[in-house]
Amino acid sequence: MPKKHGKRHRGQSGAGPAATDAADVSAAAPGNAAERPPSSARWVRAAPDLERHGPDPAATPPIRVAPGIVTVAPGAPFRLADVDPDASEGLDKAWAKEALAAERGRIQALQERLYAEHRRSLLVVLQAIDTGGKDGTIRAVLEGVNPQGCTVSSFKVPSADELDHDFLWRYHARVPRRGMIGVFNRSHYEDVLVVRVKGLVDDAVWRARYGLINDFERLLAASGTTILKFLLHISKNEQRERLEARIADPDKHWKFDPADLVERKSWDAYQAAFQDAMIQCSTSHAPWHVVPANRKWFRNYVIARSIADTLEAMDPRYPEATKGISDLKVPD
Repeated sequence: MPKKHGKRHRGQSGAGPAATDAADVSAAAPGNAAERPPSSARWVRAAPDLERHGPDPAATPPIRVAPGIVTVAPGAPFRLADVDPDASEGLDKAWAKEALAAERGRIQALQERLYAEHRRSLLVVLQAIDTGGKDGTIRAVLEGVNPQGCTVSSFKVPSADELDHDFLWRYHARVPRRGMIGVFNRSHYEDVLVVRVKGLVDDAVWRARYGLINDFERLLAASGTTILKFLLHISKNEQRERLEARIADPDKHWKFDPADLVERKSWDAYQAAFQDAMIQCSTSHAPWHVVPANRKWFRNYVIARSIADTLEAMDPRYPEATKGISDLKVPD
């Protein structure tokens, strides 16, 4: 990947568009505070630039998913148990592994254009039950992507500081900025999944969060963030085999938590929580997609293709270059 990620476009600083430049000029100007333009004036001057570089809030999210992935239609009945976690669309494993490499190449090229354009972002949400394959998916799909243009955020038990804020606070802080691909390894849906299954809050509290999550995702979509939400769907037998493999292999003991065996007893409760969350929070701007994930090679390929196809549909463009560059000559 070229080293363009280390640069900013003209009129931009690390904190945002031209508004920052105006603030710097004002702060450096002589005279007392009364002679300097108020901060609101700087926003007014920056407004045309923000509008020119910002997304179109009325645009339909350009979401594309690969065949074999089941999309939960907004407002329609849905049963998670009807999705076969062993499904593979009749694909060949060897072919899928080769195709994965090609999809990675597409993601790498399109991610550079997304970064250069600096107008929109892509958020990939991964949810799954324990051993569902979130970490493996991230490693397999994003291999080779420039780390300067991609962030991965893992959400575990909230800290004391996070608990002192609203439940969406810690997630909103990690939403990818313009030009970036962001991945949520677990996500804001933990607050209608684990808190429900474990009874950490009253039912009325987690039920109300469905609407708040929809509003949150609507805000992101209107601000230029395309959202791809994947549930990695494995069977109970597959989870048992993966847990047994971790116990049997000393090199995987670091990944094993005895609490996973306790959580397994709540399998049915988690399946019900996943299903309800997808029914309540699959919307036109951020639909849910169920990935048959017993076969890791199939999971990796269809998610990589979905990300690549979605980026292609977003069609990020390189910004217009400064005129006359092609006529310049490097001095001796």
